[in-house]
Amino acid sequence: MHLFTLVDSFHKTCKDIPDKIAYRYKEENKWHAITWQQQFEACRKISKSLIALGVSKGAKINILAQTSLEWVQCDLGILACGAVSVGVYPSSLAADCRYIIDHCGAEIIFVDQQEQVEKILEVRNDLPALKHIILMNMDAPATTDALAWQDFLEMGAEVSDGILEERKKNIHPDDMAFIVYTSGTTGQPKGVMLSHHATLFTYIAAMNSCHLLNHYETLLFLPLAHVYARGFIYLCIVKGITTAFVENVNTVGDNLKEIKPHFFVSVPRVFEKIQEKIITEVQAGSPLKKKVFNLGLKLGLQKSKLLQQKETVPNLLLFKCAFFDLFVFSKIQNALGGRLAWTVAGGAPSDKNMLEFFHACGILILEGIGMTENCSFSNVNRFDNYKFGTVGSPGPGIEVKISNNGEVLTRGENTMMGYYKDSIATGEAIDNEGWLHTGDIGEIDEDGFLKITDRKKNIIVTSGGKNIAPLKIEQALLNSPFVSQALAYGDRKKYITALVTLNAEAVNYWCHYTGASQKKLEDLCSDSGAIQLIADEVAKANKGLASFESIKQFRILPYQFSIENGFLTPTLKLKRKVVIEKNRAVLEKMYQ
Repeated sequence: MHLFTLVDSFHKTCKDIPDKIAYRYKEENKWHAITWQQQFEACRKISKSLIALGVSKGAKINILAQTSLEWVQCDLGILACGAVSVGVYPSSLAADCRYIIDHCGAEIIFVDQQEQVEKILEVRNDLPALKHIILMNMDAPATTDALAWQDFLEMGAEVSDGILEERKKNIHPDDMAFIVYTSGTTGQPKGVMLSHHATLFTYIAAMNSCHLLNHYETLLFLPLAHVYARGFIYLCIVKGITTAFVENVNTVGDNLKEIKPHFFVSVPRVFEKIQEKIITEVQAGSPLKKKVFNLGLKLGLQKSKLLQQKETVPNLLLFKCAFFDLFVFSKIQNALGGRLAWTVAGGAPSDKNMLEFFHACGILILEGIGMTENCSFSNVNRFDNYKFGTVGSPGPGIEVKISNNGEVLTRGENTMMGYYKDSIATGEAIDNEGWLHTGDIGEIDEDGFLKITDRKKNIIVTSGGKNIAPLKIEQALLNSPFVSQALAYGDRKKYITALVTLNAEAVNYWCHYTGASQKKLEDLCSDSGAIQLIADEVAKANKGLASFESIKQFRILPYQFSIENGFLTPTLKLKRKVVIEKNRAVLEKMYQ
């Protein structure tokens, strides 16, 4: 059977392995499981109920909910009746929800919490196309015009299997499956139209690039409104991989230990926080503990370098590393479940030093790259072929090249249909030869590995005419255990400055170690000792930078960049323009 659509793919997996566990979820402190056949039946009920509500082919339906089994069931149910699924980040404000719902013209929205219902009610008068609010897995409607979950599911009882099968037959590979809204780092999000064919092509290409065995299980905690997590779900559907859902963002650590995944996908910030915690704990330990850890790390880095270069690792080094894996690094490995074969970091750039640190500790993090406009996949490092500091080689059937101005271009069957209701932006993104202009600046080495040096729109041009990649400067700062986040600045200025946030735990450990009193984050920012500490770290970073790239001044901010304060997107990308505008006075003062 040739897999033409995502629905075909899902049905094939359900037919081939009906009794295999498809998903795990936790309720009332207990893990539950459903099989592929049970998932098939649950999704069919949703499709029938949507048809009963009058949903026609091509209708837009929103999902505003946390990552969960019901999210996936609604997504598949929407696709199977020929409609278009449009996710909304659960962290979105009411105004952001209004924009997306109105822009795509959604007729129905699924929500999973009273908080989300209230967001929609707040803006409902501005949404003339919205007909129904459906409460996911909720027993009673929170408002008079919202449909309770069970009431909704019962609506499809009169819709026959034949009607649903006819809908499935009328879904064409080139039909739109999703509209995925970009995270809006520079303005209003754009609606990226992705077809069944493009997404299925991508997930098969990604599957063929990954080391996946049939018995593998995984854990998902990323937001499904993002194409990165959505692609991961459908990759697992194509391969028939069992997926577990975290309870919530606060239980990721516990759920990793309980599920013991063989692999998972994440964003770099998650690993950075783990690394910060490890380093802080080691520094707080005895001199012997620090010496043993650093020796193991040194040996692990030697082994990592040989593996990257595809050279033979001497038996003695293998033996020594196995010893440290067993007695030193096993705690770190067990914190991630204990049977992790590999993991992928995507959605934002990863620091090479961080990747090598974890590899030395026995954890392989493979960096890849993609964007919403190419279904979140063009390149990835392979399980047996990787280079830290690169995003790997292209997936099968995907072309990648560097333009004359250094921009990374991709071309393949995974390219989007275009931006919804925005033909001008579509024409700017995809040229006449079908090349997608990614906005990334990069280079391809002799082995075909792609290295990203910065974002085209982020390039700083100093008043002296120097083109500077801020990402390089920021990653140099982030090598410090005392720096949590960083932003380099200097467009049309004489020199580079930086805003940094503190790793308060590490700085307070430094305070304790030096005999200084520990302080709150806002007090540390103006503390002369902490300022000198960061000044020393900036000096270290400058040693690896050219003179025109080096940081001349910096300021410590009394807060962290977060989704809640508007400085990060829902996928934890830095909103540079927002950070700069909010701190304009602080930045300009460094040039007076």
